[in-house]
Amino acid sequence: MKRSLIEWDEGWNSIQERMNKLNRVIEGLSENPFDAEDFMMLYTTIYDMCTQTPPHDYCQRLYDKYKETIEQHITSKGLPSLAEKHEEFMLQEFVKSWEIHKVRVRRMSHCFFFLARHFIPSRSLTNLEEVGLNCFRELNLRARVAAFGLIDREREGERIDRGLLKNVMDIIVEIGTEKMDPYKEDIEAHLLKSTGEYYSCKASSWIAEESYMDYMVKAQLCLRRERNIVSHYLHSSSEKKLVEKVEHELFEPLANAFKQKVSIEVKALVQQAKDDASSNQDFNGAYGMQEHVLVRNILELHTKYLASFNDCLIKNYIFHRALRDAFDLFWNGPVAGSLGAELLAAFCDNLLKNDGNEKLSDEAAEDTLEKVANLVSYMRSMDLFIEFYKKRLVPRLLFDRSSNLEREKSFVTNLKRKLGGTFLTSRIDKMVEDMTWTGDNKTSFVEYLHSNPNVNPGMDFTVTVLTTGLWPSYKPFNLNLPAEMKNCVEAFEGFYETKKKCRKLNWINSLGTCYINSNFESKTIELVVSSCQAALLLLFSDADRLSYSEIFSQLNLDYDDLVRTLYSLSCGKYKILLKEPNTKNISPNDSFEFNSKFTGRTKRIKIPLLPLYETKEVIKEVEKDRQYAIDAAITRIMKKQKVLDLQQLFVECVEKLGHIFKPDIKTLKKRIENLIDRDYLERDKENHNIFKYLV
Repeated sequence: MKRSLIEWDEGWNSIQERMNKLNRVIEGLSENPFDAEDFMMLYTTIYDMCTQTPPHDYCQRLYDKYKETIEQHITSKGLPSLAEKHEEFMLQEFVKSWEIHKVRVRRMSHCFFFLARHFIPSRSLTNLEEVGLNCFRELNLRARVAAFGLIDREREGERIDRGLLKNVMDIIVEIGTEKMDPYKEDIEAHLLKSTGEYYSCKASSWIAEESYMDYMVKAQLCLRRERNIVSHYLHSSSEKKLVEKVEHELFEPLANAFKQKVSIEVKALVQQAKDDASSNQDFNGAYGMQEHVLVRNILELHTKYLASFNDCLIKNYIFHRALRDAFDLFWNGPVAGSLGAELLAAFCDNLLKNDGNEKLSDEAAEDTLEKVANLVSYMRSMDLFIEFYKKRLVPRLLFDRSSNLEREKSFVTNLKRKLGGTFLTSRIDKMVEDMTWTGDNKTSFVEYLHSNPNVNPGMDFTVTVLTTGLWPSYKPFNLNLPAEMKNCVEAFEGFYETKKKCRKLNWINSLGTCYINSNFESKTIELVVSSCQAALLLLFSDADRLSYSEIFSQLNLDYDDLVRTLYSLSCGKYKILLKEPNTKNISPNDSFEFNSKFTGRTKRIKIPLLPLYETKEVIKEVEKDRQYAIDAAITRIMKKQKVLDLQQLFVECVEKLGHIFKPDIKTLKKRIENLIDRDYLERDKENHNIFKYLV
């Protein structure tokens, strides 16, 4: 039997009549049910209109009308009903509208099933359920704004319907968007933005009205409240982001004010030290009282503000960064010709050496060193402090100047804990371990000498064995040792061979210390001298007068080392040798004789040499080590990434090296050029700021 043709107007009027009935039933406005007969009539009409021959197949027009019908319900009823109400009442209406809308979309989709089964897949159109969701999303946006307003009211201390808010959040996620993660896109991202705006306003008013402590109390309450908000109607993954947003908005402006305040105090302390140094007529550039007082004051200032964090339960990185930045003037501004890192290392040396001018109890010393470790952990260039510290550690350990080896170990352990156990502190740790080995083997050496009576050094003799690579590099001295000193060397080499058969000893004569009893006309004085000084003085046991050239040929020292040694004995504070001519310079034409008339107020005198290092030399060594570190970091990064632009490479280098020092972009560019020359990297031919790793 041939089916009669259904014209558009006739068919759509029939469909619309039954859909109106369906909507009245869904909204509870009709007492007559939408029964099976109604459904079949509606379904059949839609089916027939879709399956007629062209141009009377109305699939596309029915698809468009489906969307239009749902939009009309939202526009005519949904939006006005929400607009009439506010906040909680509006959200209640939103939840009600959503429940009705879901039913409407589900039942209408059943009626338009033929479109979903055949027409929509063939045209790759949006499915009917998604069309229904898209129509409701305008209400969704309004509800989100109202929901965030409700959250702000709770932040102000009001009681709200948390169950309602949780329901609304769930609906927002359920409606979602076409993006990958509806929760992150439709709730979390917008909530973080509104939260930032809310607390930015709070910070502006609080910083003008509240005291520091009151501000911090309020900030802590806000953080607890935000965590509470997450637990009631947000996903747990949002807690960290929400807390970080609140911390940023509340703590950043306070941290800036805090930084300015501390910076002013640091500047005042540094300026006071400079003024004291300028007014001190006896100041000679060495580490003196004004520097000691400055470091002590800097430590106390840092400790005070660090404690304020703990009092307020603040562990936020923003405040720690602000505190670190506030002390930059101390690290970078020279005081009396010294860097802050050098002054701090000298301060530690004064605490740890046995002849330091500050005598503290064990407890007080440990407490002070703890403060030093805390301050070091805030340095941008902690490698510079470590290098200065190591330079002063060497004479403490090698020349038995350390007041307490256990205290040395404790401080290094503390540094490792603060700095994360980096290679910088591990080397110092092993240097201290070397001294422990030396102490343990003194007894063994004595036992060896008793067991081998044919081995006789002829004098008291102690050797410190250092591990190659841990200690600073020392210039080799081709010193011709006197016979007495040669006997000692041979005796210890025989002993060491019984302990470490596969290891070779390299003697560093520049670090040796000798105690010589010198017979002057007035009295006998014990001279504490270096190995080179001792070897030179022993030449005068068999000669009253020696020329520069004679001393040079017998000792076999190079020019610089010989001049340094002769200067210390003839031109320094203690003139053990008399020089002809009597000038302050050493030249190859000079001659020397033993000063038998020398007098001293003490029975023991230490003859100092010129300093073993200068600040510029230490900085140069640190810069050299930094070049190696940057090269290694760039190579590791590029080996992994293969291709990076300059900015990305700089960011990753700072991330890798920032815990030791912060490389600057100028140095980074130089190291990149060096690696390009060595065929580790190459520039991109089209963009010279992009680099490629060469395998």
